[in-house]
This record gives sequence, structure tokens and C-alpha cells, in this order.
Amino acid sequence: MPISSKNLTTKFSENTPNSESPSKTTATTLKIDPNSSERFINRELSWLAFNERVLREAETITHPLMEQLRFLAISANNLNEFYMVRVAGLRGQVSAGVELISQDGLSPHEQLRLVNRRAGTLMRSQQKCWARITKDLVEEGIEVVEPTALSISEKRWLRRYFKEKLFSVLSPIAIDPAHPFPFLPNLGFSMVLTLQKKRQKAILNALVPLPHLIERFILLPSERHRFIALENVIGMSINKLFPGFKVLEVGLCRVLRDSDIEIEEEAEDLVRLYESALKVRRLGSVIRLTINGDMSPGLRKFLIDGLGAEPETVFALDSLLGLADTKELISKSRAELMFDPFTPRLPEHLVKFNGDCFEAILNKDFIVHHPYDSFDVVIQFLTQAAQDPNVIAIKQTLYRTSDNSPIIAALIDAAEAGKSVTALVELKARFDEERNIRWARDLKRAGVQVVYGFINLKTHAKISYVVRREGNQHQTYCHWGTGNYHPITAQTYTDISLFTCNPKLSRDAAKLFNYTTGTAGPEKMELLTISPFNLRNNILQLVENEINHAENDRNANIWVKMNSLVDGEVIDALYRASQAGVKIKLLIRGICCLRPGVKGLSDNIRVQSLVGRYLEHGRIICFGNGEALPSQSASVFISSADWMPRNLYRRVETLVPIVDRHIHRDIQKIMTQLLQDKAQSWILTPKGKYRRLSRHPLSFNAQDSFMNS
Repeated sequence: MPISSKNLTTKFSENTPNSESPSKTTATTLKIDPNSSERFINRELSWLAFNERVLREAETITHPLMEQLRFLAISANNLNEFYMVRVAGLRGQVSAGVELISQDGLSPHEQLRLVNRRAGTLMRSQQKCWARITKDLVEEGIEVVEPTALSISEKRWLRRYFKEKLFSVLSPIAIDPAHPFPFLPNLGFSMVLTLQKKRQKAILNALVPLPHLIERFILLPSERHRFIALENVIGMSINKLFPGFKVLEVGLCRVLRDSDIEIEEEAEDLVRLYESALKVRRLGSVIRLTINGDMSPGLRKFLIDGLGAEPETVFALDSLLGLADTKELISKSRAELMFDPFTPRLPEHLVKFNGDCFEAILNKDFIVHHPYDSFDVVIQFLTQAAQDPNVIAIKQTLYRTSDNSPIIAALIDAAEAGKSVTALVELKARFDEERNIRWARDLKRAGVQVVYGFINLKTHAKISYVVRREGNQHQTYCHWGTGNYHPITAQTYTDISLFTCNPKLSRDAAKLFNYTTGTAGPEKMELLTISPFNLRNNILQLVENEINHAENDRNANIWVKMNSLVDGEVIDALYRASQAGVKIKLLIRGICCLRPGVKGLSDNIRVQSLVGRYLEHGRIICFGNGEALPSQSASVFISSADWMPRNLYRRVETLVPIVDRHIHRDIQKIMTQLLQDKAQSWILTPKGKYRRLSRHPLSFNAQDSFMNS
């Protein structure tokens, strides 16, 4: 809804945020009508700006070389997923003739045009980064070689490798009336050829799909680390696949398809529905087609026509296709080319009780700050619950977890030991659906009560709930998290875990589980706030409270840390708070649709994005309650939710208040250090662009500080 303020008539339309020098933009140079759509930054372009910041980490030569390569691979993989889901959605709207205008005033067609242009620039930057990294790798004795750089012995070895390892798994397909154009799956990587029958004039085209389960980069037998790309190995022996033909041209292509899943609200069997939907996902329409830049017009037309791709989905690149695959080259054997190793620590409070989670929690609530504190604490909590004969019940939400998950193993052990175990497995966790279906079946076989939540809501809350018989009473222990129960990503994602036996939070957890398993609306919570019921309204009320403090000449402060800020109503509330004099500091790692620092609109709002060694993932919210932050009087929360419409309306999420005064202080301390970071931080300017806060090597680095504290 529009916000009330003076009419600021100078309009500004800038929908391509990027990095810029601080001197180009100040809060006094930009004015926006507060009722216009220009008060918002476009969601899709803001995400692309985030991925540009990830790529800038790959371009930071002070990072170890393998870490630069890791950031490049992450940036490429991020862009793939963005196309498979977000761009697929925009293309679907355009194809269906939907003219739904985004909150920043753009039609789907306008957004698609801007996204493709911006993404094309990003892909070219990724290619340049790859070219520079490969040169630097050579200086470290690591080479990705072309066929022309191979020795005679290496060529001989590769011919044997092709014969023994590749020939039997490749399927060369000549396209003619008897052999129609084959289906190329999502993320499918293929060679495309023009052939001529020897001693004949007839020309035909062919495809060689590259197998998914064979490594992209093959290590050559050498004292040096020499790799060659799979497509080059096949290209060297291509005549073995098409004997009797002359190869006139060889090209490469990679296909991305629509990977979003539509859900029927009246599905009788959610597992079967998702299994069918996953099969349909593999058949989705082409969303992006990347090809080698020197592909001839004729071969390009053959490929586009065969795939049914629209011309605007085609991106021609001059270097390596599929840069996400370069993660295969990251070698942990070259420790000097990686960040210094860091071993997460066990919390002192848990060590004090010899690792007994229940005794430690019963003594007092405590938090674990991942990955600086070990995720093993969470695993130990559930493992101990599974093994403890006094534990009678465990309830657990599962949104994402790992292969060979110790969390799943603990739940299975508990069920096999006769405990009452309930697992809420979210089948709608994008790109983890197949894994979650598999886990659900394993859990069911062990006797776990498995439920899938809601058809039209994702259960994104992170809760473990354990009931233990202690004397004549039942004591409840809870873990509330901001991140997934995933021991692998917990090594690289920063998150907060709260362990508590607070009776009010325990009763709230029980009500929430009863809601998700029984589907009846939850009873009134004592401390907890949840979506889709009252989370957004409570946030808005907390903002209004700070406005009231400002209007009565008291300190008024808001600190927020999350991944994304998109919801228009919440953003407008923050604009109103800024105009009232509330000092607002936002740590938004990724998408931010709020435009900070605009005179008369958001003068008092500062937006900072921290992109570093670890992915900032934890959500923390602090309201000053009439005092400057940090403050003993502050209202402090951790949350599973970003402030996006999907989190506030279409998911089951939690906003967990911190009631223990020691944890209350510790979380504000974490926020203080993050806000002080300069080494890894970017500042969002009024024009929607990002500038780096500092390039000085001795600037304060919050993540280093957490590792060393």
C-alpha cells in the first residue's frame, strides 16, 4: 500500500543495480514519489546483483586460488537455478499472456528482457574470470589443457581411456527421418555435429549427449596436475563414433529447462504427486540454451529448431560451457591454495557437562553459532535422545538434510528402540524433493510417523522436540534453528541454534507440531509467532512500536539480519519508520527491494550485504524498545523466515523470542560485530547499486573475528 509523506516529485527509474563508487550517489541526489512503484527495487535484478557480488569474490585475488574457483562455480550454479525457477516463471507468464505487474512496476516481458540482458553480461564476466583463474592455476602447477597441448604419451593414454571408459556409454545419434531429434534433459550437455558421408554429398546433423555420471574434467597421468575436459576427449576420437563420415563441424550446447513444480491442491497422495511432478520437471520447456560462440548459423538453427527453443533463450559463449562443473577441479590436497582450515568448537557450556545435552539445557538455555560452533551439538542432541531410555517421544521437522544423514539415522534408531517418533518431511523443498521422498520411505519402514505438512504451504520452520521422563514428570527439550538440519551445509552457512527447556516455548512447539500433523488451526501461542497466521502482523506491530517511540522523542532503533527483503507492506512500514526518525540497520545478504537513503523516504535506513567465506544465513531481528541498540530492553528474535511474501503467506515459519538475558546479550553482540564488518560488506545506495565498503586488507572482518574468538 502507498505510504504517507510529502509528495517528492522528482522521479527516478533505475532497474539495473550494480557496483559503483561511493562518490556517485548520496541520499540528497535522489528523490522519489513515495506513492510510486519506483520506491521498490526489482526482485529479479536484485538477485542478479547478489550473484554479481558472489562473482566479485571469485575476482578477489587476495582469496586463495581454489577459493576463487569455488566462488566462480557457486556463481554459475546460482545462475542455473535462477533460470530454472525464476526466469522459467517469467517466461511462463509471458507465454500465457499474463500481464501481472511487479511491485516495482514492470511487466513479465519487461523483466525478462532486463534479466536476460543482465544475465548475459554476468555470464561474460564469469567467462573472463575463468580465463584469468586458469592462467593463475598454471602458475601453481594445475592445468586445464586443450588437445593441442597434449604429449604423444598423453594422447595415447586418452585413446585407451576413450575405448575402455567412454565408448560403451556414449550414444551417437544421427538425425534423419528414421532418427528424430532426441530429448535433451535438464542440465543436459551435448556435442552437436555436422557430418558428411564419405564419397557422398549428403549432409546430416548429429548429437552426442554427454553422460551425467562421468566426471567433466579428466586427470591425466602426469607429475603435474593436468586435466582435460570430457568433451575434448570425445572430440579427439569422434570418428570412432561416426565411422564412414567426415566431421565438418563440432559444437557444444547445454540445456536448462523449466524446473518449477505446480501442485494440485486436491492431491490424494502427495508422494505420488511429487514423483510424477519430478518426471514432468525433466521434460520442462527450454529456458536457457548456451552454445559455443563460433557455432555456425546453420548448426545453431538446427539446434534451436530441434529443441523448440526461443531465440532469446540462446546465449553464445566463447569459453567453457557449464562453469558450475569447475568445482570438480577444487583440490583439497593443495591446502596452500585454500582458506586456512578451521575446526568448529564445542560450546563451553556443553563441555562443562561432558557433552550431556539434556543436563546442559536443564542448567540453562544456550545458543550455538554455526559454523564457528560445531553442528555436532545438534546431532548429539538427537543421537542422545535416540539412545536415552528415558526419552519417550521425538518430533522433528525436516526441510533439507544430507545423504547419509546422521539426523535421519538418529530418528530411525529412536523408532526402532520403541520411542514415539514423528517426522514432518517437507516434500516441497526445491531440488531436494527426490531425496526427501527417499528419506520419508526409509523413516516409515523404521516405524516413524511421517507426515508431509500441507499441500499449499511449505513447512520451513526448524524444530526438534524431545520429551523425556524425569522422575514423575515429563520434561521437554527443544532445538529452534535458523538453518536446515544439514551437517554439510552447516559447515559453510552461518546460523543460530537455540537449545531450551523453557516451558512456554515447549508448549508452543507442541502446538505447532499438532497444527502441522493435525491441520487444525493452532491454539494461541504463549511466546512463539508463526506464519502464515500472525508473523507479518506482529512484525508490523513491532515496527509501529518503534515509530511510537520516535514520535515521543525516545530512542527508536531496528536491526534486521536476513537473506531477503521483498514484502512490499513490510518495506512500506520501514519507510514510515524512517520518516518518523527510527534508525534502521538492515543486513540483507541477497535480495533487497527496499531503496535506502532516499531523502524524505528512507534517510534513516542503511542496507548492508555481507558476502564472505561463509554464507550468511541466520535470521536475527532486534527492536530497541525506546533505547539505543544493543540494549537490555530490546526485543530480540531468531527466525526461520525471510521477509518475503512466500515466507509470510505461503510457509509455516517461526519467529522465536529470546527470553534468556545471557543469550539476549550474545545475539546482540553477534549483530554488533556483523554491522561493524567492512572487509566483506557492500552498501546498497539509493539508486539500487552496491558499492564495496572497504578494500583495505586490515579492515574489520566479522567472520574472521568469530573464528578467532
